[in-house]
Amino acid sequence: MAKKLSSPTRSQSNHKSNQANANRGTSGSNQAHAKVQGNRGAQMNGNRKP
Repeated sequence: MAKKLSSPTRSQSNHKSNQANANRGTSGSNQAHAKVQGNRGAQMNGNRKP
């Protein structure tokens, strides 16, 4: 029997959307987006030691 693929839960969908949403024009910040961008900056930094 083949394994049935399940659809993502609501919290997984919300998290994926939050990662792409910069929350421009508001006074608040999007923590999921901020963490993604911080990690991206660390990975793109050429001065990082392995």
